[in-house]
Amino acid sequence: MYVLGIDYGTGGGKVALIDESATVRGYAFQEYPIHTDHPGWSEHDAPTYWNLACTLIPKVLEQAHAEPHEVKAVAISSAMPSLVMVDETGEPVARAYNLMDRRALDEVESLRKLLGEQRIFEISKNRLDDHPMIINLLWEKHHRPEIFTRIHKALSIDGFVTAKLTGKFTGHYSGAAFYGVAYDLLKRRFDPDILKEIGLESSIFPDLFRCEDIVGLVTAQAAKATSLAEGTPVCAGQVDCNAGWSGAGAIEPGDIQMNLGTCGNFGIIHDQPVFHESMIAFNYTTDSEKTFITVPTTTTGGHLIRYVRDNFYKAEKESLAAEGKDVYDLINEEASAVPPGSEGLLILPYMMGERTPIWDVHARGVLFGLSLHHTRGHIARAMMESVAYALYDSFRMIKETGIAINTPIVLNEGGAKSVLWRRIITDVFNCPTVLVENRVGAPYGDAILAGISIGMFKDFSIAKEHALYIHPMEPDAGRHQMYMDHFTLYKELYGHVKQDFRALAELTRRYATA
Repeated sequence: MYVLGIDYGTGGGKVALIDESATVRGYAFQEYPIHTDHPGWSEHDAPTYWNLACTLIPKVLEQAHAEPHEVKAVAISSAMPSLVMVDETGEPVARAYNLMDRRALDEVESLRKLLGEQRIFEISKNRLDDHPMIINLLWEKHHRPEIFTRIHKALSIDGFVTAKLTGKFTGHYSGAAFYGVAYDLLKRRFDPDILKEIGLESSIFPDLFRCEDIVGLVTAQAAKATSLAEGTPVCAGQVDCNAGWSGAGAIEPGDIQMNLGTCGNFGIIHDQPVFHESMIAFNYTTDSEKTFITVPTTTTGGHLIRYVRDNFYKAEKESLAAEGKDVYDLINEEASAVPPGSEGLLILPYMMGERTPIWDVHARGVLFGLSLHHTRGHIARAMMESVAYALYDSFRMIKETGIAINTPIVLNEGGAKSVLWRRIITDVFNCPTVLVENRVGAPYGDAILAGISIGMFKDFSIAKEHALYIHPMEPDAGRHQMYMDHFTLYKELYGHVKQDFRALAELTRRYATA
């Protein structure tokens, strides 16, 4: 007997198959392209999501020597916010938005004037920004009305794949907060007054469920495409970071875990409805009606190292792959040879704008102090340090609120496997850290959720029982002070160029439309 988890990130998707003892029996990963055809745009080809499921599910079944009927349930997660706009048949009407898309600037300003930031925060418990899915829907309505009129449902990535599996248009409480603006986080519904004021019909949104609720069964058509059995239960799903963290044992208030995936973030679980105006908040999977998680996020975390890989190590990537080696090992080796502080190279990592805590859609990447002495190894290390500074900026603010934090910080997915990056995080945060040994990540948490949905597992304690934390690190006081000196300059540098980012954005817009 098995259960299956599927996770869709910004840069790729993963599938995991686990058995009744919560042991991984099959795993597969596949990257997919990110389209950035226009300044501020970030999209996927939506059919890619379904094609990935149809490709990877048979692979994990083969790895486990499992028959389709032995898979008893499926759960899906995805990076949020995401937006897949589909017609009545469930087919996409345009490319999908991913979490790095920053195009809807005018819509943010219009809503700021129409509703006011405070009203939006009181309802959504999240600040007004251009990333919520409702903002993107309004952009479509204003800029591409011919596409907007074809939209039957506005889904997340996981909601789209769930619809392809079951024929049902659904969402879940853990992801609904990312619709934003009109979504009432505490009442778990869309506010009808706000929807009316902004000109959206409630019918465009899917029905919402607890994460573990069974929302449909695999159809005959989907069974043929994916190698799953017809009638397999599919539950509502969850946000990808929730999947990764719950699967790695974060199930109690105060538990904290960190991902260095495409974006960089960490989450702190809490059961009190207390929210910080500069952070991101949504419901947590373990009790998606009553439990919350606060998640500071830097938009381009691990994607910075992917950028370094693709632009500074292109030849090595191909040659090492031919030898069965990973180019990231070379990147870490060269970055590790550079002293802490990167010998005067400081980076602002805002290559697609920034979320917490500065919320600046106009911000862009800056290499400050670049000299002829610096190598690509310096750039790689400075990128890692910049992500640590960006996350620490939020961490220090949350600590000041007095919210409970259970240390050590548990590092989980993505770049967390880098010893160097974990050391940088440990010293910048001045906090002990550990690494999750089983870093299957979000699809493992999805599989656990699938097991809970059918009663295979009684609750999330199974994940805690299986979580093993390894490679403990203690912070070095001297390096922490050195990093804090650099962090001070990091903050000052942003302050110096903040207005210049806006001027650059205006120039870019002016000449892009000339």
